[in-house]
Amino acid sequence: MIYLDNQATTPLAPEALDAMLPWLGGPDSTGFGNPHSAHRLGRMAAAAVEVAREQVAALFPAGGRVIFTGSATEALNLALRSSGAAGGLMAVSAIEHSAVFDTALALGPVHVIPVDSEGLTDPAADLPTDTRLIGVMQVNNEIGVHQPMAHWAERAREMGALLLCDGVQAAGKFALPAADMIAVTGHKLYGPKGIGALWLRDGIALAPEITGGGQEQGLRSGTLSPALIAGFGAAAELALARREADAAHIGALWTRALDLFSGWTLNGSAQDRWHGNLSLRRDGLDVARLMSDCREVMFSAGSACASGSGKPSRVLAALGLTREQARSTIRLGLGRYTTMEQLERAAAVIMAAADSQE
Repeated sequence: MIYLDNQATTPLAPEALDAMLPWLGGPDSTGFGNPHSAHRLGRMAAAAVEVAREQVAALFPAGGRVIFTGSATEALNLALRSSGAAGGLMAVSAIEHSAVFDTALALGPVHVIPVDSEGLTDPAADLPTDTRLIGVMQVNNEIGVHQPMAHWAERAREMGALLLCDGVQAAGKFALPAADMIAVTGHKLYGPKGIGALWLRDGIALAPEITGGGQEQGLRSGTLSPALIAGFGAAAELALARREADAAHIGALWTRALDLFSGWTLNGSAQDRWHGNLSLRRDGLDVARLMSDCREVMFSAGSACASGSGKPSRVLAALGLTREQARSTIRLGLGRYTTMEQLERAAAVIMAAADSQE
């Protein structure tokens, strides 16, 4: 099996697993305590949570706080529903993840910020003057395009609007922007699934969406998992330590992949993107058949979040692709643990299967 779907999820880093194991213990261990209990085991678990909170906080700009959530989707919903912008006008990009796009549509009037044929937004685009929140993702999950976040931060400040950034695909790869709220998740940076975080700039106040015992600074009641959080923290720390090495490795894979798939068309900007994401299309390709013929290679026909829906990609449509072009698109996700030999072997399998359709 060759795994090329690192935008959907990443394998757990060994260092993250090692950080988790002490907090998965049985009755004879000291790692099963409730971090909200006042006794010794609880304090030990709480200390592990706070160590990890600092590790995750290092992903973000200075001057903010980290709220742990169950996922980035929950973090984005908390930001959209609790920031005071709900019911007012929100401006979100046409290629936002559904956790932002659909939630914004459910909460009130929405202005859709268009993208050009390369998938890039224009921070100078006309926006309604009463915009209360701007939602722009830093790196798109389907096409990997990197948005001009510094300019969006400046635009939001000028308008007096909040800036919400989906930083899921960018965390650990790029410096995260000077936004007001940023969402990330553990399993997209070689940490565990089931744990995410919302970063809030100092001075941003939210109302709780989940009420109960008042955990997580009163914003997200429920018992925290020290194991998941410790794994998230270790993965975040490792991602920052390896950022340059990972980028160099991905860059070499990217260059080789462009040669291997030289007859294919790249979706989105080749320059302003994370090079671990290759959204490629080949006219007339039957992607469902291709995936069936390439079962040893794990790749995506688009976003795994919407797989099986049968709907054409909203992201690819926003770039101006036709329905047929969108349906002839595959996504290859290169990662830290992808080897050159795996990439070359996968490309040979995919190309042979694609050629057999002609």
